[in-house]
Amino acid sequence: MTQRDLPKFHETFNPILDILSNGKTIHYRELLKKVIAKYYSDLSAELLDQKTQSGEPLILNRIAWGKSYLKKGGYIIYPERGMVQITEKGKNSSEGKLQLKDIDGESNIMDFYVNEKAKSIPHNTEIKNASPQDLIDRGISEIEAQVKLELLEKLKGIDPYYFEKVILILLKKMGYGDFIETSKSGDGGIDGIINEDKLGLDKIYIQAKRYDDNKVREKDIRNFIGAMSGDTTKGVFVTTSDFDKGAVQKAHDAHHTIILIDGNKLVDLMHQFDVGVQIKSTYAVKILDDDFFEA
Repeated sequence: MTQRDLPKFHETFNPILDILSNGKTIHYRELLKKVIAKYYSDLSAELLDQKTQSGEPLILNRIAWGKSYLKKGGYIIYPERGMVQITEKGKNSSEGKLQLKDIDGESNIMDFYVNEKAKSIPHNTEIKNASPQDLIDRGISEIEAQVKLELLEKLKGIDPYYFEKVILILLKKMGYGDFIETSKSGDGGIDGIINEDKLGLDKIYIQAKRYDDNKVREKDIRNFIGAMSGDTTKGVFVTTSDFDKGAVQKAHDAHHTIILIDGNKLVDLMHQFDVGVQIKSTYAVKILDDDFFEA
């Protein structure tokens, strides 16, 4: 009998959907255990003990990636922190026949992975035609994209007051001076005031709107400008969603300098300045040192 190998991440799609097929919500750790127990318990201890370079069990890593792709494809959801549940789409998928191409070809998946770093490598590039560096770059881009999506979802679910604090922490990390949180009532639409410089000579007013799908409208920008006192002409309006055309035009035409930061830009900045994320592992890529061999 030929010994089975560890499953590829996309080969875990159907086992995951099978475990979730009863529609119950379970913790993702419990999901991982059940998938292994039902589908991969017969694998050798040597295979199950294989680790990624960061030390994580490889089998868990691949099931987790399978879960991530199913989430992006709309086959499962995370109804609350740490919990997983199948969707109607997941229930209606071809039983035991879901493949990577079925998910990879969906528009939301393609849109998710299109970013500046990934554009240099076409999504349909054959592995045999890609250099090792291409594969590394693509892998890093996909991991970053996944983290940013999860980060944006997390921001949309946190307490609105804590979201305001997150924005102030981010601006502090970006090099601005001390910040002041305004009171939670009667603040006139201003959520925080941050010093543009370390000495506090110039101030920037902050408005943070934690929206799910609703866009920031022209009225919101107008109210923000109206709430700014005469001691500053600079403001930053941040949202987890987006700005409609009227809002963008109002900010552009204002005598004040109004910077708009939408959800995508926000998570880019948080990722760049290590706010709400942490480094899990670091890899060293070594190349030949030609100078060492020079006579």
